Amino acid sequence: MSTVRVLLAIAAAKNWHLHQLDVNMAFLHGDLHEDVYMKLPKGLQCSNPKLVCKLTKSLYGLKQASRQWNIKLSAALADLGFTQSKNDHSLFTKSTGTRFTTILVYVDDLVLAGNDLDEIRAVKIFLDDKFKIKDLGILKFFIGMEVARNKTGIALYQRKYALDLITDCGLLGAKPASTPMEYTTFLSKDSGSPLPDATMYRRLVGRLLYLTNTIPDLSYSVGCLSQFMDSPTDAHLTAAYRILRYLKQSPATGLFFSSNNSFTLSGYTDSDWGACKDTRKSISGYCFFLGNTLIS
Repeated sequence: MSTVRVLLAIAAAKNWHLHQLDVNMAFLHGDLHEDVYMKLPKGLQCSNPKLVCKLTKSLYGLKQASRQWNIKLSAALADLGFTQSKNDHSLFTKSTGTRFTTILVYVDDLVLAGNDLDEIRAVKIFLDDKFKIKDLGILKFFIGMEVARNKTGIALYQRKYALDLITDCGLLGAKPASTPMEYTTFLSKDSGSPLPDATMYRRLVGRLLYLTNTIPDLSYSVGCLSQFMDSPTDAHLTAAYRILRYLKQSPATGLFFSSNNSFTLSGYTDSDWGACKDTRKSISGYCFFLGNTLIS
């Protein structure tokens, strides 16, 4: 996610083109280097029921499917002149003279950015000939996050994801909360009564964790609730619902990447010594900015 935010920050400041691609049936392009057999598909008539199928290509569901697809895509982009980042293997860059193009990969979703539209079109043609792609045009929706752009910059938010989460928990008509948590109340593992089924709590906190990608002011409260995943109580669940009520007042809150950026990297960190009531361990927090844009 830090790579996504850095890419959007630079694209907003340098006025890069941002496009999105989707690879059709991505995992089927992977090559198998082992002998893999499967049972006959249902409905296939065969005189000998003991026969099996030998796979010549990767299939969805194989343990090595995602890896083989990644190897195939990385090799294709290398042939096109792209260099894979050593810090984040999902990032590929290509620089030719004044032209700069970068590709960010998430399984079969690709974000294509650069300062030359002709080069972007050439990359699209190459990938379509190689894998058959679906050109989704200008970047608007990526891995559950919505992207909006104007002359002042780029906004990244999760409005639909947040509303779906609030609706699924039945809190669409609840009264909004002014803060994500009650700062006068300190939660511990002994707060409240144990839940009969912890699955719902764990699923809810997991979904809230994904929201922190664009709403960083939830990070502390969601991080506190993550400490009780092994044995949550009704008090912890109530605290999680309060986060949803806080979210309800402005579900479209997100990050903004300004078109005016100094590209100065700055970071801040702080610790709350002995803050955990159960372990007396310290709780640390940090944030890093590229110019005036939060990237981590």
